[in-house]
Amino acid sequence: MTELHDADATASGTEPATEPATEPSTEPGTELRSNYPAGSSLWAVRRAQWRALGLTDEDMAKPKIAIVNSSSQLATCYSHLDGIAAAVKEAIAEAGGIGFEIRTVAPSDFIHSAGGRGGYILSARDLITHDIEAAVEGAQLDGMVCLASCDKTAPGQLMAAARLNLPTVIVGCGYQPCGTFAGRHCDIEDVFLGAGHHAQGRIGLDELTGMSENAVAGPGVCAGMGTANSMHIACEALGMALPGSTPVLADSPRMWADARAAGRRIVGLVREDLRPRTLLTRGAFTNAVTVMLAVSASINSVKHLQAIAEEAGTGIDVYRLYEELADIVPLLTAVRPNGPHSIEEFEAAGGAAAVLRALRPLLHTDAVTVTGRTLGDELAAGERDAPRTTGASEVVRPLDRPLGRRPTIVLVRGSLAPATGIVKLAVDEDRPTAFTGPARVYETPQDALDGLRDGEVRPGQVLVLRGLGPKGTPGMGMASRPVFALDGAGLTGQVAVVTDGQLSGLVNKGIVVGEVSPEAADGGPLALVRDGDTISIDLAARRADLLVPDDELAARAAEAAPAQDSHPATGWLSVYRRTVRPLQEGAVLVPRTRTAAEHSTEGGRPA
Repeated sequence: MTELHDADATASGTEPATEPATEPSTEPGTELRSNYPAGSSLWAVRRAQWRALGLTDEDMAKPKIAIVNSSSQLATCYSHLDGIAAAVKEAIAEAGGIGFEIRTVAPSDFIHSAGGRGGYILSARDLITHDIEAAVEGAQLDGMVCLASCDKTAPGQLMAAARLNLPTVIVGCGYQPCGTFAGRHCDIEDVFLGAGHHAQGRIGLDELTGMSENAVAGPGVCAGMGTANSMHIACEALGMALPGSTPVLADSPRMWADARAAGRRIVGLVREDLRPRTLLTRGAFTNAVTVMLAVSASINSVKHLQAIAEEAGTGIDVYRLYEELADIVPLLTAVRPNGPHSIEEFEAAGGAAAVLRALRPLLHTDAVTVTGRTLGDELAAGERDAPRTTGASEVVRPLDRPLGRRPTIVLVRGSLAPATGIVKLAVDEDRPTAFTGPARVYETPQDALDGLRDGEVRPGQVLVLRGLGPKGTPGMGMASRPVFALDGAGLTGQVAVVTDGQLSGLVNKGIVVGEVSPEAADGGPLALVRDGDTISIDLAARRADLLVPDDELAARAAEAAPAQDSHPATGWLSVYRRTVRPLQEGAVLVPRTRTAAEHSTEGGRPA
């Protein structure tokens, strides 16, 4: 294995990601789609623009790489990305390429959920994909290095890589350091949960304020096994990130070394013409789902991996993969909030690479990675080079000594969720797995919060929260606030929740069936539930059922008045609502018959 010996990597005490062992044979500027014949119109105008930017004619013959930077000053998740983009650009130049920084929308759940009933969060994932397509396809660039940070950037970037099918490396840009408050660990999700407790009078405003002042101590994504870290790890499991690069502390020497390594590697990928659809095979997706189950990842990983599979044109049913593998893949680690270990401890124990090594007998080791080598080759090299960390075998358990064998990501079906619903269970295997009770129905999260405050929600009930699906919000609303408020009211385990909305990637309490599909706005059974209807949830049987006779449901459907359309008639969310597909298709937008990339890679060049 070729090793990198950056001074800052040596200082970190860990080995950074590796580059291919052999040099590519193709010379820069050979058969690059970004190069046009001298004297042509496109050559002339591009040369005029790029010369004014300081590029030479020699530069303009080199591989042209998009550095996809979702930078923003609205959230700490993204506040360090500009510096990373500059370092990646330098590394690309060192390897014989030219980097062009491009920008996309940069959504943060904690910031962008304020408007549009939360609909700008999931919908921004697809906007990222379109942003990338417009910039990279419009300019006919040759490859991409994507700087992944908060929840929607990694899936949006992977979707673009799959759609455009251009050589791509994803760089996980790290998790944020957290603080302490009142002598205990405090992170951003503690603040989110604390707000639910404050709403129910369990903690005072001073305590919540103190938590919010100490939870975030630097840039990066939420420090736990939430959606962002889950998707960074998924990138590595898919072979789309350099081996050994996730998760990582933001702004650490190791993060900088891995980012520079990605900048150098992308030039080789372009020269070798190694494209995402060569990597994003059924074996690669099976590997990713296997890892997600082993680390008790965010349930949001399900729809994101499905969306990537859709964009890659694989025909893979990721939801079925989760169901098929659920009883095969044991739980090997329990990172906060799923268990006692911190993300820092998980990184020190080897992170995603350590989990992949432990899972090796269950993996498709012939899957190719961005290094150009197979996963099996990388795992063998990693076993030789992995640092021996005291206590690592307790943070990442071996396959024959897992933390548990009951899946913590459980997909359910049934008369209430004919397509699917998803439940995130605690690592603790002693929690109840069944609940039956009468429904208490609410149409908005605020209605549910008001009902809880007014004593309408009582032990033994099933709180139904609908209208939050991809079409119903539109953009998919967040259902976590009522879940956290139930916890604040001391009703966790005494009240179940069923919703077509999305849930926090980190914290869920009790039996909560989220992302029920078909959603209410798409005519799903959830739209027909009335107060008092009996709902049965049986996680052992993987079912969620509405115990109402079929003829009664048919009568309700026939009597239902057409819902008044209160959704925006214009703007991004209106476009999203008209074009979004169901969750089982990844909630991608209207399927395309052919992408711009597929047109442009058939041997011709645009006129």
